[in-house]
Amino acid sequence: MPYPTFDRSRLKLNPLSERVHDMSMGDVLSLDAEVPACDHPDLAAIAERVVEAHLRQRPVILMMGAHLIKVGLSRFVVDMLERGIITHVAMNGAGPIHDFELALIGATTESVARYITEGQFGLWHETGLINDAIREAARDDIGLGEAVGRMIERERFPHRAASILAAGYRLGVPVTAHIGIGYDIIHEHPNCDGAALGAASYHDFLAFAFTVSNLEEGVLLNFGTAVMGPEVYLKALAMARNVARQEGRDIRHFTTAVFDLLELGPDVHHEAPKSDPRYYFRPYKTILVRTVADGGQSFYIQGDHRATFPNLYQRVVRLLS
Repeated sequence: MPYPTFDRSRLKLNPLSERVHDMSMGDVLSLDAEVPACDHPDLAAIAERVVEAHLRQRPVILMMGAHLIKVGLSRFVVDMLERGIITHVAMNGAGPIHDFELALIGATTESVARYITEGQFGLWHETGLINDAIREAARDDIGLGEAVGRMIERERFPHRAASILAAGYRLGVPVTAHIGIGYDIIHEHPNCDGAALGAASYHDFLAFAFTVSNLEEGVLLNFGTAVMGPEVYLKALAMARNVARQEGRDIRHFTTAVFDLLELGPDVHHEAPKSDPRYYFRPYKTILVRTVADGGQSFYIQGDHRATFPNLYQRVVRLLS
């Protein structure tokens, strides 16, 4: 006998116009905005690696949590896509949601504390339109990120100029979304199709693995994704190296950089013991140590994204100009 399941037809969805938003287009920084300084000594080296990879036409991958969008840095990512510097963006499942809402209504981000008490958290009508794009993705055999970007562009959302997904679709640069079922608010909605969701995100995973298969002499940047980023990258790299080895190729000489808030100490190039809580911080052991142990180089920058990403952007643009 099957287990009983929740009846989604009983849910009440409210319009986004009734939601209190914690972030709006006014919080999206312009490219010339004053930003906090970041004088980390390794930032210059990372910028140089990005520029070298760009000039050699090697991949520059940005793996990002949704926080880059929520703190107003979308225009910096879009500009690096338009310049051809970033060649692949990989988001977690929250990324497309915040990008979509911002492009559609010029605002995003709700208070979990406020709306969970009302039983309203995540249940906003317009956000569920993302599920329609995902069904189209499964139908058309494209990825989740491409399908949402296509909807934003096709339907000419008012604030699409600040959309990373729309920029990727417009430029033909992969922006992929890597989800976990039940992680994101669109999974609450009655129109969520689990099969389509899985198919679209798995398509994105294979697109990401293809990019990683060409990572030799490239750069992988991980901004604020402590689970999706390192775990998806690890599996994609395993697949890529499996095939490369059969072909007599190496994927060893590349640069990785992690940008996050945790204090990791002076040595980020040797794995912490299991008795140390840092061992369980996946970006540390996976991106900074294990996957570059045979020829790559890694960097760790501790700091707020609102300082680190714009400063990296400015250094890269100066070097290229």
